[in-house]
Amino acid sequence: MSFPRSQKGLSVLSWLMVLAVVAFFASSAFKMLPHYFDYMSMEKIITSVEQEHAGDIRSVADFYGHVMKGMQVNNIRDLNLDDVLKVNLENNEFHAHLKYEKREPLIENLDLVVHFDKEFRVPMP
Repeated sequence: MSFPRSQKGLSVLSWLMVLAVVAFFASSAFKMLPHYFDYMSMEKIITSVEQEHAGDIRSVADFYGHVMKGMQVNNIRDLNLDDVLKVNLENNEFHAHLKYEKREPLIENLDLVVHFDKEFRVPMP
């Protein structure tokens, strides 16, 4: 015989377990989202070289200068530009390779790792 009142929903212990799982995933997401936002900003900065109307970007050094200014505007301070971005100029086209990884500590010796690796071909403005 079962009583309908005793089968209405989760117990307090079950709710605590659900809350713990949700809190774990929320904590992980909040640690990783800033890295994804930085990466999306870096993508936008690199591809914006093509839309530069002034045409001031004619060399690899100008390209790096443009990206450095964009990083300052977007407050990206934890990346070393020389380590994460490699740029070559071939056939009036910039070949940029953005590659880096970021680690966030999770629990003791467990880390969350994101790895970004993308190549861009940006025509000179």
